Amino acid sequence: MKQSKLPAAAVLLLAAVLGTGAVLAQAPIKDKEYALVEPPQPTNSGGKVEVIEFFFYGCPHCYNLQPTLMKWQKTMPKDVDFKRIPTIFRDTWVPMARAFYAMEAAGVLDKLHHDLFIAIHEQRNERLLNDKAAFLDWAAAKGADRKKLEDAYDSFAVQTKTQRAVQLTKLYGITGTPSVVVDGKYLTAPGMTLNANHEVDYDRFTKVLNELIAGARKEHAAKKG
Repeated sequence: MKQSKLPAAAVLLLAAVLGTGAVLAQAPIKDKEYALVEPPQPTNSGGKVEVIEFFFYGCPHCYNLQPTLMKWQKTMPKDVDFKRIPTIFRDTWVPMARAFYAMEAAGVLDKLHHDLFIAIHEQRNERLLNDKAAFLDWAAAKGADRKKLEDAYDSFAVQTKTQRAVQLTKLYGITGTPSVVVDGKYLTAPGMTLNANHEVDYDRFTKVLNELIAGARKEHAAKKG
């Protein structure tokens, strides 16, 4: 049987409809792939879209996310302000939060952040999680100024930021790590983007993150009006 041919205009219309459907199918699914932060939290990123990673150095899921997150950071939009907040669910997580802020204050965070994940999860140096001296010795072996880092670790500023991290963990409604919050309003996590085999789909996670950022960007533009 000879197949009939669709008019060119109909073909274009069908392609447009199918294309729209594909876009809609990729839209993040509320309460499955992301959730709303209630109430929304204020941001401190000027006109940029704020993205916050809530993490814990001892969390294997946070460790597994790092390669994807580092790759994403290299191509993230210029209007994104990416930040990290060490999550604190219990007192035993406080030392790693102080370690994070101490590295930040001493100017070695970018250099040592991923290395600390590797030391804990690949080299099994679990003493780093709650042993201040072990952490300082490890950082010094990596080239950090031990005295400068220790002074920062014990400083009032780092203690204050650590206490603030406890508050922010609660204010943002963080219940697990890693969690990523976009513009104080939208929360997503790798565990919210599982494939059919119940494994994390990191490509999908990245797409959801970028879509949430795009949505926040539109909200910024609407406000400017």
